[in-house]
Amino acid sequence: MSGFDKDWLALREPVDVRARDANLLASAIRTLESVAAPTILDIGCGTGSTFRVLSPGLGKPAHFRLFDHDHRLLDEARRLHGDAVELIQGDLNEIGALPLDDVHLVTASALFDLCSERFIRRFVAHIAKRRASLYAALNYDGRMRWSKPHPLDEAVLASFNAHQLSDKGLGSSLGPGAWETLADCLGESGYTVRTAESPWMMAADHRDLQLLFLDGVVRAVYEYGQLDESEIRDWADFRRKMIDREGSLCQVGHQDILATR
Repeated sequence: MSGFDKDWLALREPVDVRARDANLLASAIRTLESVAAPTILDIGCGTGSTFRVLSPGLGKPAHFRLFDHDHRLLDEARRLHGDAVELIQGDLNEIGALPLDDVHLVTASALFDLCSERFIRRFVAHIAKRRASLYAALNYDGRMRWSKPHPLDEAVLASFNAHQLSDKGLGSSLGPGAWETLADCLGESGYTVRTAESPWMMAADHRDLQLLFLDGVVRAVYEYGQLDESEIRDWADFRRKMIDREGSLCQVGHQDILATR
């Protein structure tokens, strides 16, 4: 699975934090109330954003294992948090090697829309054997809306969502449909599952994030190859002008999931 740039992750983190459903986050923390010193495994951890969200609310000692394939992101997590967390480099494709010993809660952020159905089913079966709960936040759900409409918005979104189904390193991704498959698999495995919307809201003061996000959308639509390149350029130019000159707002749909036993 390919890594993400740490600067991109830092830029999006404040928007991620605001987007998370507060009730589901609080419920995830409450799942650990009866455990004196819980162990949390964060998969696809990046630089540790989930640790930074969860740890202040626990109010007691906890052991965080941060698991990622990208050593550069783990190095940044080490720089930020030192010995406060355990850092583990590994490949999520090797499900059986996940360090689940004594883990009470598995967490992930913006991960499962990159995963295949086969991976999700294997993952759920593996954590179900350990009876670990799961808090999976910020799963992209296929919705994107700009405050300044353009005639090509729907066509661009359709191409972007189709591109999301390509292999991101964990098999052919389910993209916008992943969160529903994950929730269904968890329910079939005996979990009590709750979901909540957690939309990104990028405002005028998120200019740099909007521009980077726009670049990613444009790149994906070019790669998918179903729209005329001149049309894509016109759409992208319009979007950049709206962001720069008029403070265009952008909402991107996500879903949070909490599964408990």
